[in-house]
Amino acid sequence: MSSDVEAGVDQHLLDRTRALMGRGRAILGITGAPGAGKSTLAERLVVALEAEAVVVPMDGFHLHDEELARLGRSGRKGAPDTFDVAGYVALLHRLRHETHHVVYAPRFDRSREESVAGAIAVRPEHRLVVTEGNYLLLDAPGWSEVRPLLDESWFVEGDEQTRFSRLVRRHVEHGKPLSLAERWVAESDQANADLVAGTRAAADVLVEID
Repeated sequence: MSSDVEAGVDQHLLDRTRALMGRGRAILGITGAPGAGKSTLAERLVVALEAEAVVVPMDGFHLHDEELARLGRSGRKGAPDTFDVAGYVALLHRLRHETHHVVYAPRFDRSREESVAGAIAVRPEHRLVVTEGNYLLLDAPGWSEVRPLLDESWFVEGDEQTRFSRLVRRHVEHGKPLSLAERWVAESDQANADLVAGTRAAADVLVEID
């Protein structure tokens, strides 16, 4: 068994990725509904490609809880308008053009439910940047600027019950009571998933994941 297979990434996906990297630094977008497995696939790719790849999640651009409260959007955290999309687009521009020095990106810390600035270092040797998030293909103000900055986009999907269970477990692990976690997934997360489903046809590749 090859190390690529052991890393949990299908060979044809690795072949596509390496073809992208052959043209210089590439930005690969991985999108799909909340809990679909985007982060899992992104991390597996980075493991397979080792020092040449890095993950830069869209989630690093979550608005802080205090700002969400000011906007009256605390109950819809994770919706498109609860992100700093302009900041995310600006970072993608930097990652595209500033390839000769380190560019720092934020990471979302789920244990604290807030973004940490400068937590991810994108170095010149990173020939692949994998950016993953729900709204990479959304045709809406601000978000529509993301797709032109990607070399390729993948849409991840799988069993819906598995996705639901995974999301509930994630929320419980980060402090929500089970009943609240189930309600949040059924209402807030599902509203986001329905929106993301409408972007499926815009992807270059559809990926089934367990």
